[in-house]
Amino acid sequence: MNSGSGAESQNTPSISTRPVEPHDASFLLELYASTRDEELAQVPWTTEQKQAFVSMQFAAQQDHYRKKYPDATHEIILADEEPIGQIYVARLKDEIRIIDFTVRHNQRNAGVGSFQLRRLLREAETVGKVVRIYVEEFNPSLRLFERMGFNPIATEGMNLLLEWTSNGTATHE
Repeated sequence: MNSGSGAESQNTPSISTRPVEPHDASFLLELYASTRDEELAQVPWTTEQKQAFVSMQFAAQQDHYRKKYPDATHEIILADEEPIGQIYVARLKDEIRIIDFTVRHNQRNAGVGSFQLRRLLREAETVGKVVRIYVEEFNPSLRLFERMGFNPIATEGMNLLLEWTSNGTATHE
């Protein structure tokens, strides 16, 4: 378990992580569904159809991650021991790849994302690797990554491949 002290601010909760466990499945599905709310508000489907679609998409995403990154770590982010997010990370030969990083809407802009990213950036600096993540161009978290020193190095459709290096210079794949 990785822990953070609430030292950044007296109002900051204690941030920690733990490995995903089987009983986290419903939380992870709910977290994933929250990322699709705006998109699904546009379609004329019933609640049941939306739930079925989200469940199918979530299962496909998780299967893809497990197959493409079999050695990745998948952790639940906790604030004062309550699940508030998840982070999926692959430690590859030359990079640390953030596969997925989601924090509940009501917990955003409270320092949780920055805390988790700083932890990964320190690790990357220690082992001499870059950190990369794909982010959709319209995703509000793009501002967080830019603030933390990530730079775009490639575009695939609506996704930007962002990279952080300890010296601030993009390496490009």
